[in-house]
Amino acid sequence: MTTTNFFTNLKKSLNFATKSVISRPFCSANVHSATYRGNLPSRIIPQGNPSISLVPVLDQWVEEGNPVHNVDLRRIVKDLRARLRFKQALEISEWMRSKGLCPFSHGDQAVLLDLIGKVRGLEFAENYFQDLSDADKTEKQYGALLNCYVRERLVDKSLSLMHKMKELGYASVLDYNNIMCLYIHTGQHEKVPDVFAQIKEAGLFPNDFSYRICITSYGARSDLGNMEKVLEEMERQSYISKGWNVYSMVANFFIKAGQKEGALIYLKKCEDKAGNDALAYNHLITHYTSLGNKRAVLRLWNLLKARGKKQINRYYINMLGSLVKLEDLEEAEKLLQEWESSGNYFDFRVPNMLLIAYSQMGMMEKAETLLQSMIGEGKTPTPNSWSIIASGYVAKQDMEKAFQCMKQALALRAENEGWKPKLDLISGILSWSSYHKNMDEVEEFVNSLKTVIPMNRDMYLSLLKVHVRRGDQVDEILERMKADGVVVDEEVESILSSKEQ
Repeated sequence: MTTTNFFTNLKKSLNFATKSVISRPFCSANVHSATYRGNLPSRIIPQGNPSISLVPVLDQWVEEGNPVHNVDLRRIVKDLRARLRFKQALEISEWMRSKGLCPFSHGDQAVLLDLIGKVRGLEFAENYFQDLSDADKTEKQYGALLNCYVRERLVDKSLSLMHKMKELGYASVLDYNNIMCLYIHTGQHEKVPDVFAQIKEAGLFPNDFSYRICITSYGARSDLGNMEKVLEEMERQSYISKGWNVYSMVANFFIKAGQKEGALIYLKKCEDKAGNDALAYNHLITHYTSLGNKRAVLRLWNLLKARGKKQINRYYINMLGSLVKLEDLEEAEKLLQEWESSGNYFDFRVPNMLLIAYSQMGMMEKAETLLQSMIGEGKTPTPNSWSIIASGYVAKQDMEKAFQCMKQALALRAENEGWKPKLDLISGILSWSSYHKNMDEVEEFVNSLKTVIPMNRDMYLSLLKVHVRRGDQVDEILERMKADGVVVDEEVESILSSKEQ
């Protein structure tokens, strides 16, 4: 596992262009998320479990004689979408339409269409669109359907629908942006500039996302000259706000192209625009880390703290990852101590950064000492903490300790739903255990694994080997392998033949 993985979630420049396109608003009402008290949203939003049906809550609200306002329902739907609780958002939207207690606008229909596509699939979204009357098929519904096609990366359907929208006069800047995003996501970056030009040819004004997508299309092809030309055009548009994000994105493309001097120019512009935005400083830290500039990394971290901003765990993770990548373990250890005394919520992902560094460098005693010290303080590690150390032991060929560490990781699986071990790590440990552990230990290990990942070839081979080693019957294992689609090939035949020798 490399520290690079921990930087990517702060470096995805395309997200600035696509996030607002894919989650486009379809209602014209100016709706803001807020903390609601004593009203319908205050009953809905705290229902955090996305599997819970919200219909009973809505029905009870009505039974109590409370009024139902479309503005409240729209707020709730918007908030649920922002929280990725799409199934519940769909429930609210369908309830709003079916009850008829408040107007259901064209914008509401478009939101419903988009949610149907996201939750139930494209076919259901298309059917909903087809069932609308011609009067209800406005630019909002067409835009929502286009959004569904783009989300599914359906180029032909997207372009065909966009052509019809142009004929009807429905194509907006958001729709052109969607088509540009489609080309980005399907690797057709060279087609983006033509779509960008079409926006202006249609008499529309590209927005900041339009420019960012076009910049991305050039940057992804290392066409830095044209990328800068688009940026310069963007800078000339008085109606567009030029925040730090776009300069961070451009700098990142220069870094990827190995153009350090160009990167530094735009990193300076990014910092000039950063203000008190902590996320901007974290982007800058990541970029300077990529350039190997430790002095700038430490300067920006201290500057961020001097701005009076509280350092949340995510920022500590990013900074620790940077120091690890720069191979400054001494500074990383100091930072971990700073985090421990910060009063922040304890999150094992923070010390895991040092566990990764120690494990990658073969410093297994330090890794285990750090983990055990936190366990000694009453902290319960995540399975990934033990898995990181197991990886380090595998690298040192200390498979017994790797096996024991992975057992510790699996013992924590119940409290960490969704965790899955790395398959290459598991493969190595299973292969070793087949020859060095007894059948009970291997079966217990495999049974634990089955609770977090489906039975796979390596798990079956491990069971097969240990049973063959003991001279046991393996017919049942072979039947299960066949049922799960695991092919009995030469390797399996070789294992079976060893039983006969």
